[in-house]
Amino acid sequence: MDFLDNLNDQQRKAVTAENGPVLVVAGPGSGKTRVLTQRIAYLIAEEGVRPWQILAVTFTNKAAKEMQERVKRLLPDQAIEGIMLGTFHSICSRILRREAEHLPVQQNFVIFDSDDQERIVKSVIRELNINEKLYRPRSVHAAISTAKNELIGPEQYPTTTYKDEVVKRVYVEYQMRLIASNAVDFDDMLVYTAKLLDDNPSVRDKYAQRFRHVLVDEFQDTNLAQYALVQQLASHHKNIFCVGDPDQSIYAWRGADWRNIQRFEQDFPDSQTILLEQNYRSKQTILDAAMGVINRAQNRKRKHLFSDLGTGDKLFFYEAPDDYQEASFVVDSIAQLVAAKKFEPGDCAVMYRTNAMSRLLEEAFLQARLPYRLVGAQRFYGRREVKDLIAFLRLTHNPADEAGLNRIINVPPRGIGDKTLTTLNMVARQNNLQPGEVLLDLARGADSPYWSEFTGRAAISLGDIGGMLSNWRIASQTLTIAELFDRIVSDVGYKEYIDDNTEEGTDRWDNVLELKRLAEEYSTRTMDEFLENIALVSDQDTIAEGNVPTLLTLHAAKGLEFGVVFIVGLDDGILPHSRSFDEPEQMEEERRLFYVGITRAKDKLYLVRSIQRGGRGMAEETYPSRFMDDVPADLLEGRTRTGRAIQGRVPESKWSLHTRPQSASVRESTFRAGTRIKHGTWGEGIVLDSKLQDDDEIVDVVFESVGIKRLSASLANLKII
Repeated sequence: MDFLDNLNDQQRKAVTAENGPVLVVAGPGSGKTRVLTQRIAYLIAEEGVRPWQILAVTFTNKAAKEMQERVKRLLPDQAIEGIMLGTFHSICSRILRREAEHLPVQQNFVIFDSDDQERIVKSVIRELNINEKLYRPRSVHAAISTAKNELIGPEQYPTTTYKDEVVKRVYVEYQMRLIASNAVDFDDMLVYTAKLLDDNPSVRDKYAQRFRHVLVDEFQDTNLAQYALVQQLASHHKNIFCVGDPDQSIYAWRGADWRNIQRFEQDFPDSQTILLEQNYRSKQTILDAAMGVINRAQNRKRKHLFSDLGTGDKLFFYEAPDDYQEASFVVDSIAQLVAAKKFEPGDCAVMYRTNAMSRLLEEAFLQARLPYRLVGAQRFYGRREVKDLIAFLRLTHNPADEAGLNRIINVPPRGIGDKTLTTLNMVARQNNLQPGEVLLDLARGADSPYWSEFTGRAAISLGDIGGMLSNWRIASQTLTIAELFDRIVSDVGYKEYIDDNTEEGTDRWDNVLELKRLAEEYSTRTMDEFLENIALVSDQDTIAEGNVPTLLTLHAAKGLEFGVVFIVGLDDGILPHSRSFDEPEQMEEERRLFYVGITRAKDKLYLVRSIQRGGRGMAEETYPSRFMDDVPADLLEGRTRTGRAIQGRVPESKWSLHTRPQSASVRESTFRAGTRIKHGTWGEGIVLDSKLQDDDEIVDVVFESVGIKRLSASLANLKII
């Protein structure tokens, strides 16, 4: 057990913890992956646990692969095959395919991605004659996803408003469409597994008895369905080992619930809690700044991060005159750091609150002729040509795949418009079939009983694609995935369609060839495995390697680390986002998001904002982020809006004005910070600040529609709501 010698006291306490429920609260950079992997190795080598008796779940394929490799290095002479280690979704998929007899779908179910899901919801909304402008498919699907994360089925969906009634109607039909397509969405994989274990005690006991130890990574990012799932899998032996940090819970928008840590302590009152506070990533100054921000958070477990890596440089704060110069400052600073040989380009990362903020940064890098890597934008599997060919393969594998059919039925264009597609769907519904099944039957031409339902031209076009689909299905019995891929590309003339001899066309065709190269790696594996692995790949799994700066959102930065970090857009309304202004829980998450960004930095941290933002000629004045008030002033250096150097002082923001003495006013303000108002043109907004000036009241308001505006109360006709 030599590997235990490399652990600090708290890490060793966690790795060697006795049986029973254990909660490890692991601060950023505290070695949680080391603890998890060494816990697995310890259980096998010291406790005599068989590898197949261990279940370890995490959130990305990359993290699962890293954990697997680390365990192998720790136990090179022992057989460790059989550990069930993977993402929640991959593990659920394995269980569901084994227990398909208990499910409403068959064993060879397909997994619909987010585009497929939204396309089905859109189709349902249209067929139910629901106003698509009032009930946007993406918004309706988000409500359905939230319900599934909370284990609420379509029939149990609560209806207290008319909008709820609409969502329920769509939810019911959407779920029926999924089942009819022999498909599941990402949420279903969790819900079906949790329900499977809850409804079938014999199935639950089989897995709960098998897994003597259940280990969960990033526990703060679990939703209610995932919590119920691990609770059931650990129900027999009660050996559940959860590692997480509620201070790093930043994914509420996709269902994560930091309160699962509180639920854990309530459901397992005999659990032991172990704090990991020593940070192996960052200099102490960076950690002190992070603690200044996060210590203002509500309802959190207090911990003190400390480091043996030295004090380090102060944080550099810079206020740019506008957002163009904000981007230029970042690029120039990176160039200077690299030229001075202080850091490599790949050591540097630029983080921002929203994807839209990458545009000016990208332009600045391009103008400086410097390469960069953009994370989380148009990832490989999200590109049109890649999604098209995956849809062709999915439909061949499963003709009931309605989303796949809708995507490619007119790709390349073959004269099948919306009207023909609507008729195809209607004919299928009337005959209790899926559109793909009707399509296959139309391959028989006029002998098909459905042929007369379409105009002559439409019937011929549908029959042609139906014939190709039928031939592909027959060919798939003998061809490899790559050979079938080539057959489909050739039959539909996809190269001629996608490659127009331009540079963009060449890039698109290169993406097709890259997908084929992936298919060639599955020469001895099944189409189920190929399609499943594609569906479950995540953004972080596709981050390219290379010695270039990385541009990414703060959400995408979770789990990563860089020598130098620039956090840009530190303006109120951006970070924290304006949507959080009147939502306390969202504001708490915005604070945690800033904390996560700070703690990605190892050696140097830049905090950057812009005095004006919104484009040249249309710029609006901004205010410093209120979170800047929480960064200890003595940790800062840099330049303010006037270009004046600062040393040990934080720029004044309106959020700190209330702490400073102010002269008494003759009249009181009508509008106070936080007041909700309505403007005749811009709609509803929230007052940020108000001051009396020249017998008038000047009000700063953030509107959802246009952002921050400074208005004269006597002219704007604002109404308090």
